[in-house]
Amino acid sequence: MFKKYKILKWLLTSLGIIILFIVALGLYIASLLPEENPNIKNSQASDITYINEAIPSYRGKILAVVTSTDTMGLSGKATGFELTELARAYYVFKANGFDVDVASPLGGEAPVVLDDDDMGRFDYAFLNDSITQQKIKQTIALEDVEPNAYKAIYFVGGKGAMFDFPDNKHIQRMVQDFQKANKIIGAVCHGPAALTKVTLDNGDPFIKHRAVSGFTNAEELLLIPDADSIFPFLLQDKLIAQGAVFNEGNMYLEKISVDKNLVTGQNPWSVWALAENMIQQLGYTPKERAITADENTVKILYTYETQGIDKAKDLIKECIQKKQNVSRSLFIDHGAIAVLTGKLSKFYDMLRLAAYTKETQEHHTT
Repeated sequence: MFKKYKILKWLLTSLGIIILFIVALGLYIASLLPEENPNIKNSQASDITYINEAIPSYRGKILAVVTSTDTMGLSGKATGFELTELARAYYVFKANGFDVDVASPLGGEAPVVLDDDDMGRFDYAFLNDSITQQKIKQTIALEDVEPNAYKAIYFVGGKGAMFDFPDNKHIQRMVQDFQKANKIIGAVCHGPAALTKVTLDNGDPFIKHRAVSGFTNAEELLLIPDADSIFPFLLQDKLIAQGAVFNEGNMYLEKISVDKNLVTGQNPWSVWALAENMIQQLGYTPKERAITADENTVKILYTYETQGIDKAKDLIKECIQKKQNVSRSLFIDHGAIAVLTGKLSKFYDMLRLAAYTKETQEHHTT
């Protein structure tokens, strides 16, 4: 009897210690997060200098293509196009002298996915812009698109693209036409699904032997373990099967591939670089733009992965000294990813980087 009591007491004590540890850890992580900007949701495109000043003379039109699919197959899970992947590229194109039309397989209102954790000033400005909202509520049906009107085409990601991009005959014909005319073809995240069934006149897959980036198997399966049964295919597998040279970067960090007139990006964090590379491929120098906090943090995370935590800290200090923003929230997000992938030492490092950022930011504001 007394032995059982001792075991029970030990179990309860251990459970209590674990609960206290988890609570304390949660409070510590919360203390590392910055206060939310209450005004960011009211961002207006008219207030963003990059979008409105020193705009080059008109250079032509770019077609952005978004999905019309609002459900992931038979899973019942909601989907659509990723707003951040359209909004950021849209304003880069506009700021560099291009008009942007938005099309979708079915036309009309396109289903959109908002990821509150990743939304920034440009994204909320897009939501509050009457012109852009009209464009996504009345997208052009692909069958009504005149390809000759556009200098480039950009396939926006979002998991819905996995369902209605690959077999769409209008997409396949447009990619073929753009390729023959050597026009720029861009795609990000799940957007490269548009390229998976396009063939050339000789019967070869369009992406055969071409460097391509897209959402990786590791990124997909981490968040949706049964993705291979929900989607028609895993994007990385399909691209490789079609002969692409798949260019895989670090998980949830920026990675783009440029292969002649084809520019592709791995995930939402690749949009800025991809859009500006499309401008370069169109023959122009991208307009100077203030680098966002997320972009700086992605570079810091890459430095951590390739050179270690001390070099990452050096880059944090350099950014803050130059009065460039760094996102503590993104470090915490990558800490959560580290836990999900069983990398507890990396989780600890992410907390250290978030804490160092907070300390350095506070030092430079006092």
